[in-house]
Amino acid sequence: MSLPYEFSRPLSLAAIAALLMALAGCESEGLVQAADQPPAVVVRAAPVVATASAEPLRFAGVVRARQRAQLTFQVGGVLQRRSVEIGQAVEQGEVMATLYNPELEPARNASRARLEELKAQAAQAEREARRSDQLFERGVISAQQREQQQARLNALQAGVDSARAALVQTEQLRSETRLRAPFAGRIEALMVEPGEFVAPGQAVMELAAAEGLEVEVLIPGHMLEGLSVGQQVPLWDGLRDTPLVGQISEIGQGSSRGSALYPLVVALDQQAARSGDALEVGIGQFAETGLSVPMAAVMRSFAGAQGSLAVFRVTDGKVERVPIEVAGLRGEWATLRGDSLQEGDMVVYAGLTRLSAGDAVELLP
Repeated sequence: MSLPYEFSRPLSLAAIAALLMALAGCESEGLVQAADQPPAVVVRAAPVVATASAEPLRFAGVVRARQRAQLTFQVGGVLQRRSVEIGQAVEQGEVMATLYNPELEPARNASRARLEELKAQAAQAEREARRSDQLFERGVISAQQREQQQARLNALQAGVDSARAALVQTEQLRSETRLRAPFAGRIEALMVEPGEFVAPGQAVMELAAAEGLEVEVLIPGHMLEGLSVGQQVPLWDGLRDTPLVGQISEIGQGSSRGSALYPLVVALDQQAARSGDALEVGIGQFAETGLSVPMAAVMRSFAGAQGSLAVFRVTDGKVERVPIEVAGLRGEWATLRGDSLQEGDMVVYAGLTRLSAGDAVELLP
C-alpha cells in the first residue's frame, strides 16, 4: 500500500527544525507554569477553641479528726489494765488504762511520813520558842539563845513546806498511773498491750474527737496564691458522682519536711466522710478565659523577636505565620493570651517542618 504524495514525501531539514522548536516551546511553557504553581503541602489542622476556665487539679489526702491526741503516761511501769478497744467511744475524764509501778506507792508513804515527822518537830519548836520568849523577858536567857530557838522553828517550818510539796508530787505521780481521756472521742489506735513495759512519754493509744473532720494535702507553693481561710473547695472520694464541698481552715506558710510542697488543711462536714477515708481536694488553676491551640501547633519563630512563638494559620488554602503568646498549659493544649487568633481559626499541627509562610496546603481529614 502506498501513501499519498504529501505524506510519503520526506520532510526537509528546515521543517524538522521548526517542529522541534515548537515542541520545545510548549514544554518550556509547561515547566514555567509548574514552577509558578508548586504542589500543595499535605498537612493536618485543628480549630482554635475557646476555654472558659481551667479544671481544678486534684491532690490526695486522708480524712482525720480535727482534734486528736496520742496519749502517754508521765511515769514508767507495766501496763496493768486497759479498758478500751479500737473504735470504742469514751467520755472526757474516763479512765482507759492503769499502770503498775512498784516505786510510787512507797515513795508516797515515805513523803507522808516525812511530812508528819517535820510537823511534829515544828510544833515542838514552836512551843520552845514561846517559852524562850518568856524566859528572855525574865532575864533568864540571852537574846542570842532566843534567836537560836526562833531560827530552829523557822527551819522546821520550811522543812514542813518542802515535805508537803514532795508529798503532793508523789501523789501526782501516783495519779499518773491512771490514763484518762482528755476529751470525748473514739479510740483510733492501740500501741501497747497489757503486761508490756511502758516508758515515760511513750505513746499508748490514739484518741480522736467525735466531732470535726479535716483532710490535709500538700500542694506546690505557687498554687497558694488566691487561696484564703474560709474559701470553699471541691472534694471527691471516688464513691460519689457529685463532688463534696470543704472549707479551707489552715494554709501552710512553710514547706513540709524540706520539700517544695506546702500543707493545706480543709475542714469538712461530719456526715461527708469518716476518719481514715481517702479524699481528693480540688485546687483551681485560676486560668483566664481565652483561646487554646494544640501544643503540637506551637513553634518557635525566628521572624520576630528572639524566642517568640508562632503558629501557621490556614487562610484560603495557604498558610501564614501568626505570632502568639502562651499563658499556660492544660494537658496537650496551650492557652493563649491576646487576640492574634480568633475562635474557629484553623492552625497546622502536623507537617510543620515542610511549611513556609505563603505555602499552599492540602488539609487531611
